[in-house]
Amino acid sequence: MTNPFDNTENAFALKSDSELERAYFLFKMIKSEPLVKIGTAATNFALKAHLPVEGLIRSTVFDHFCGGVTEEDCMDTIKKMYSEQVHAVLDYSVEGAEEESQFDLAMNKTLKNIDFAKENISIPFAVFKPTGFGRLALYQKITERIELSDVEQLEWDKVKTRYNTVCKYAYDNGVHILIDAEESWMQEAADNLIEEMMAKYNKDKAIVFGTLQLYRWDRLDYLKNLHQRAKAQGFHVGMKLVRGAYMEKERERAAEKGYKSPICDSKAATDANYNAVVIYILEHLEDMAIFEGTHNEQSSELLMELIDKYHLNKNDNRIWFGQLYGMSDHISYNLSKNGYNVAKYLPYGPVRDVMPYLIRRAEENTSVAGQTNRELELLKKERKRRKI
Repeated sequence: MTNPFDNTENAFALKSDSELERAYFLFKMIKSEPLVKIGTAATNFALKAHLPVEGLIRSTVFDHFCGGVTEEDCMDTIKKMYSEQVHAVLDYSVEGAEEESQFDLAMNKTLKNIDFAKENISIPFAVFKPTGFGRLALYQKITERIELSDVEQLEWDKVKTRYNTVCKYAYDNGVHILIDAEESWMQEAADNLIEEMMAKYNKDKAIVFGTLQLYRWDRLDYLKNLHQRAKAQGFHVGMKLVRGAYMEKERERAAEKGYKSPICDSKAATDANYNAVVIYILEHLEDMAIFEGTHNEQSSELLMELIDKYHLNKNDNRIWFGQLYGMSDHISYNLSKNGYNVAKYLPYGPVRDVMPYLIRRAEENTSVAGQTNRELELLKKERKRRKI
């Protein structure tokens, strides 16, 4: 059977020769774990010392993995992607805020992104992180069922107001809203709040989407229970599926505190868990919608096969494929070429503030077996095709 993602001419149609060479150089660098560690340390030092490195970062790793500094800055990239029928999800990727003013800023950025989405067919989703709207420690206290002080209760009420403000605005404007997942020890508080939003705004269809991190072995059971509650209360379930981004941290904490790790024992178990959830959602699509966030070819092919098996339209609005900007273009652009709904997460924000996101991308590419090699092989193949 031919690989549906092999066509590098489709995959890199938007890249000039110089952009292709930059991508090849970056992934060659990322392939080396010592270089990533040295580069990360040097970059953090340079930024803290206020050395003039932002221009260099901007012209290399930032421009490869991010859309720009502001929403407006991203529009040329969004238009280019949409010329190949690949949609964008504007993602304000500033992390680690602890101040109320920063949480309000993240909310206002998300509202602005909903405005962009409302006006642009190329932007079907907006997105936010739970810790963009409130402190991780607060979510953790609620997840661990620790009583909040009066001040903390007021703080949590503000978090709930931010969620409701954004989800209502998304609902009123017909824009899907994705809410990311984070560490397991804070996630239950976020999940409960997301379910409240689904019950309010997903009566007719999925507008609000939660996120399942499927390196967690308990997530299929969680989804099945949520589905039963949704049927009883009359709302639709929207879910973004990812494998997960906090594996080392999760395992270390479980070992340190002496509880069972929430992470699957192996990569194979994670893959099986991921695919079981894809199958479950497609079997119950009358009540659900899926945003399949993956760089895994087999999971992408599985969803394609299920669309075919259930005689669904490739562009059924309940089914979306998603990848990160700057990665897995061979999946995104070959899917869009074949008529499927595809959206790329397009991170943006000030260069300095987006560095934690960029460092995670580099580390992820270094640690995920085969991912960087695959990117390099595809880039090599396209360079050969272009004879550069």
